[in-house]
Amino acid sequence: MSKNKKYPSNKKLIVSIGSALMDILVYAGDDFLERTGAVKGGMTLVDKDFVEQTLSKIKSNTSILPGGSACNTAVGIGKLGGQTRFVGKCGCGSMGKLLKSSLIKNNVEPLLFTSSLPTGRVLSIITPDAQRSMFTYLGASSEIKPDEISTGCFDNAAIVHIEGYLVFNSDLILAALDSAKEAGALISLDLASFTVVEESKDILMKIVKEYVDILIANEDEARVFTGFSDEIKAVRALSKGVEIAVLKVGERGSYISSKGKIIKIAPKAAGPAVDTTGAGDLWASGFLFGLANGYPLEKCGELGSACGSEVCRVIGAQIPEEGWDRIKKLLK
Repeated sequence: MSKNKKYPSNKKLIVSIGSALMDILVYAGDDFLERTGAVKGGMTLVDKDFVEQTLSKIKSNTSILPGGSACNTAVGIGKLGGQTRFVGKCGCGSMGKLLKSSLIKNNVEPLLFTSSLPTGRVLSIITPDAQRSMFTYLGASSEIKPDEISTGCFDNAAIVHIEGYLVFNSDLILAALDSAKEAGALISLDLASFTVVEESKDILMKIVKEYVDILIANEDEARVFTGFSDEIKAVRALSKGVEIAVLKVGERGSYISSKGKIIKIAPKAAGPAVDTTGAGDLWASGFLFGLANGYPLEKCGELGSACGSEVCRVIGAQIPEEGWDRIKKLLK
């Protein structure tokens, strides 16, 4: 194996680390999105005032839910019945308390450091084509310090899942990678957003080469990371130096590459997409749950596809119980 770890292990715990955020979801037209200066489908870092000022201009109703890429993935694993822990940093106020209680309710062990700053939040603007464009105020999540991330955060972990957004704090992501490696866990990295890859390609390539066992990307992220638009060329390029590479291609399904073999995963048709928020995060939930529990790669991909499809049927990254019931039929 590329990073000299035993695979698979007899451990089943999946630890996700990333920004502890609250999602604020709103509907708006393309014209409003253009006026905000957003990159459609991308993520832009902003301050708290920008989020509040933008919200004041929106007439539609808003929904507020726990979020953040790695957090969404942990919640999905918990809902599937997996062993999971989330590591992050939040504020001491009501939003931080809501985040912690939501994690516990969804069978996720919270390991949350606290800060005097408010809990971070993501304003997700959902356009009629179901695309979501994000403005992120990191708040307390930006204050997590490298020396807070010790090997103990990843005790007993089979897999440590790291969201690519952490690359904006290079000392922090390297501390997490070193601690996860020292703990003996497989390291999974989600490239997060094509804008993240554009801004941080060099350090991401170095991280993938030196640490990553499982690399997860969608087609836009893969195109920027590898330089290839062709799906097969892109997944082959993603797989260089890692044990498992995943390429998600939306409604066309996904590809999994391991040991020179490429597996095509058919999409799960679960109705028209309402909102793509959390689709990649929940795909990772199903896939990593299957991996930690010893499922064949094709089955892991089917679980990922089912989770990603179900979350597109609702607003936000929270799959309703009837959706989880449909997904869990695949576990039998």
